Amino acid sequence: MKASDKLHLAAAIGLSAVVGGVNAQEVVLKIAHFLPPQATIQAQVLVPWCDKIGKESAGKLKCQFYPSMQLGGTPPQLFDQAKDGVADIIWTIPTYQAGRFAKSEVFELPFMAKSAEVGSPALWEYIQKNSLDEFKGTKLLAAHLHDGSLLHFTNKRVTNLDELKGLKVRAPTRIGTKFLAAIGAVPVQMPVPQVTESLSKGVIDGAMVPWEVAPALKLQEVTKYHLDNAATGNKMSNSIFVIAMNQAKYDSLPPDLKKVIDANSGLEFSKQIGRIFDGTTEPAKKLAAAAGGVFDTLSPAELERWKKATDGVEKDWFGEVAGKGGNGPALLDDARALIRKNGG
Repeated sequence: MKASDKLHLAAAIGLSAVVGGVNAQEVVLKIAHFLPPQATIQAQVLVPWCDKIGKESAGKLKCQFYPSMQLGGTPPQLFDQAKDGVADIIWTIPTYQAGRFAKSEVFELPFMAKSAEVGSPALWEYIQKNSLDEFKGTKLLAAHLHDGSLLHFTNKRVTNLDELKGLKVRAPTRIGTKFLAAIGAVPVQMPVPQVTESLSKGVIDGAMVPWEVAPALKLQEVTKYHLDNAATGNKMSNSIFVIAMNQAKYDSLPPDLKKVIDANSGLEFSKQIGRIFDGTTEPAKKLAAAAGGVFDTLSPAELERWKKATDGVEKDWFGEVAGKGGNGPALLDDARALIRKNGG
């Protein structure tokens, strides 16, 4: 081989090594959740987040989305998909797995927070302090609430406990089920993707769902009557959400990429998500109004009836947490103190 050819070969090998080294530094994060891609969490939260970490990592961090359970399984299995490495990052309601996240579900008790912007950073702080053990095997990137559940009905207008009695209503979680039973409804627990079809087929009469997800579900097309608490009061019900990363995946990242992930997770990210979810309420209500929706608000007297009726939900939770070695009243006091600290 000529000396010049050897030089060209060496240069080619060197260039290949450089390119290979660059490619080796690229990390594609598989992100899974249970809603369609146009839903708030992907369109307004995760896509901008991925763009940001991509930019801050000089293109080394990339995302591949798997919405609507495209990696298989059911919504209650999402947390374990992150824990087991089926997905690198998931967004889910952990309490779809009844009883597993008992300490964290304090934020799902009735009438806890007035907004997601207030409740979400409080939830993040609470988990870091009181229940991080429930998320072992993952690295939490964010924790948040949605804009608050209300009740949507297909054919019956409901404004009080008496009119609600006996109606079959979708419940999101275990605490949601207890809440609905306490106010006289017949709870039917199901993940949110099943709600629209169940309403349209008459399997259920109504659903406990936040405004945030209503457009993605096309809820305005199958419900007419909407009952909520006053805008200035605490939401009647909520669900907790987490964005969780497989711990081993995070641990495998080089220091510079860990730094990017760390800079884009935590308290402020949780608060930002809460603010985004709060911002979805009015657009969703406008869609429902355009579809002929009727909106009702609990009167002050009726609200007191609901609070009294749901007192037992809190007491039941105390007992369940005590059975796992936790101090329910102290945890609830801490959750409320953190909500107040964050503006609630």
